[in-house]
Amino acid sequence: MKKRAQGLSLTTIIVAAVGLIVLVILVAIFTGRMSIFGIGVSKAARTELAELKLDYRQCHPSRGMENLFTKALDDAQDEAAKATAINQFESAISSCGAQNEDNCEGYTPSEYTGVTCVLG
Repeated sequence: MKKRAQGLSLTTIIVAAVGLIVLVILVAIFTGRMSIFGIGVSKAARTELAELKLDYRQCHPSRGMENLFTKALDDAQDEAAKATAINQFESAISSCGAQNEDNCEGYTPSEYTGVTCVLG
């Protein structure tokens, strides 16, 4: 009596495993689990912004300027780019802080275009 083996081929098993991995990745993307990495990077920029806000005076950078700063920090590819973004924002903080109440609202630091300082 000869028995014939009936089983799954190795190729079928490998294709099923790859399909399962792809399915898990798609589920992770669509449930938002992949955004955790982006949140971590953005959290670092917000922490840096919070530290720099300690130097704010009566006239200080607007929310728009803060958003440009956090975006530049998030987009920075290396430490030199991060340092440049931080130095630029520190300079804007100093520029805004040097303004008096009369010309604060209309003042745009040279480091940023299209956004002004605010009183507060």
